[in-house]
Amino acid sequence: MSKAESLPIDKIRVPTKSRKTLEPGRVQTIAESMLDIGQQVPVFVRPEDDRFVLVDGLHRLEACKALGELSVIAVVVTAESPQHRKLLSDSTELEAERNKMARLKQLRLEREAVAAIAAAPAKSGLNRQPERNTGAKPATSSTRTSRTAAAARPKSLSQWIAQQKSDGSRY
Repeated sequence: MSKAESLPIDKIRVPTKSRKTLEPGRVQTIAESMLDIGQQVPVFVRPEDDRFVLVDGLHRLEACKALGELSVIAVVVTAESPQHRKLLSDSTELEAERNKMARLKQLRLEREAVAAIAAAPAKSGLNRQPERNTGAKPATSSTRTSRTAAAARPKSLSQWIAQQKSDGSRY
């Protein structure tokens, strides 16, 4: 299997037939990706005299040109090599894996943004709910059962004041 190496871009000739399939939007996307993570998949070229002919990777090559690169990572193959077919299938698998990783990165960034937004109001106190008085009395430290407590409830204000005095509470 051929090894990836850095080749000068000006030594690679693109066949006219291949140039017709160029999609500028795809080149832009690949160039942006290359800025983030670099060139992950090499282009494939075959030798021709003292130059090389592009076999696969037109959009990657054009993205490198658009970024002002002088060289590109390439694998030199023979025109009808079975290795080339294997490399192309590996290239497709690598491209699929790269797309998957890009989607996962996007999902992670979205999750982090949602978490940051959710955490921001909690830190600033803007999202706090005011405490409401529900009218419930705090639990007393008395060990009386609920039956005894129900029987001991005062029926009038004077009984309530007397009970508060006996419990040692302030009224």
